[in-house]
Amino acid sequence: MDATTLSELRKPRTYPAVSVLMPMRRAFPGDRRDPGALRGVLAEVRRMLRDDDRVTPDAAEEVVRGLERAAGEVDPHREAEGVALFAAPGGEHHAFTIGQPVDERIIVDSGFATRDLVAEHTRTPRYWLLCLSGGGARLWDGRDGRLAEHARDGFPVVPGQGDAEGEAGDERLREVVRAAADAAERVLARDRRPLIVASGIRGQALFDEQAGPHVTVAGRVDGDFEGASPATLAEAARPALAAYEDLREVGVLSELEAARRIDRYASGLLDVSRLVEEGRGEHLVVERGYYAPAVRPRGGEGGADVGGDAVDDVIATALDYGGEVTFVSDGFLVDHGRIALVTRY
Repeated sequence: MDATTLSELRKPRTYPAVSVLMPMRRAFPGDRRDPGALRGVLAEVRRMLRDDDRVTPDAAEEVVRGLERAAGEVDPHREAEGVALFAAPGGEHHAFTIGQPVDERIIVDSGFATRDLVAEHTRTPRYWLLCLSGGGARLWDGRDGRLAEHARDGFPVVPGQGDAEGEAGDERLREVVRAAADAAERVLARDRRPLIVASGIRGQALFDEQAGPHVTVAGRVDGDFEGASPATLAEAARPALAAYEDLREVGVLSELEAARRIDRYASGLLDVSRLVEEGRGEHLVVERGYYAPAVRPRGGEGGADVGGDAVDDVIATALDYGGEVTFVSDGFLVDHGRIALVTRY
């Protein structure tokens, strides 16, 4: 999933937009594609919609069929902790696997329940690795230490026929780099992440020459990695990523200190949560491993329930108001209560 897809999912839908979230192994135990637990959940959705005066029978059936189609698109063998199924009137349906545990629940609303997707997307380190050589260009999707080839949006770039030596070889490399730079700019416009470029000195120089103003190189790896395995590439990119993260975190700390001096700063979960709920969050900074139980008022006789994660709730709310969210290493915000905010005013 990329940032654009997540943004689209978080937009309002026509009622009833139904979200089903389940632990992966409960929804798809073993090799069974139609387990009883999932059938039971879908039957409960059908009952809820049937009893809802705002939902016509045709709309209810259409949404349930959408959930069934979404369930059929899930790979039951995929390594994941949870699964999210979404469906809305008009035949819209989506299925996503989630790499962190989820609570089983059904939500019927005028939008999809994307909090778990937001939490995973924002907490997972992501980057792009672009490998350039005279033999072509490949783009790799880096997530949490793993690489998968991004084989769309103009990638891989395959060079034309011709001599790979001398001036002809240089022109061939130039053509590869030109096409890769254009394609990379389109990818970054949709899903902006740090970009690491792996190539020889000539390829690096040509990329700097061809890249548009919206393409910023976060790090470089020197060498020809044509045909290298994902594991080899990930290891080669590790030092460049670490250096980028160090510089980025220093910049974030400087921003927080500047905000403190002009009284546009808050720290600690309680103060940050209040300001974010007011729509005042411009830049939220969170330690990657920081979680805190969410306490919500209980209806009826009073009291409270503990469930979900309060930090993830703050992150989702900040994004709802158009704020930026940045994660930093654990321990980096020890003097800021593990979470800090630059406010809009």
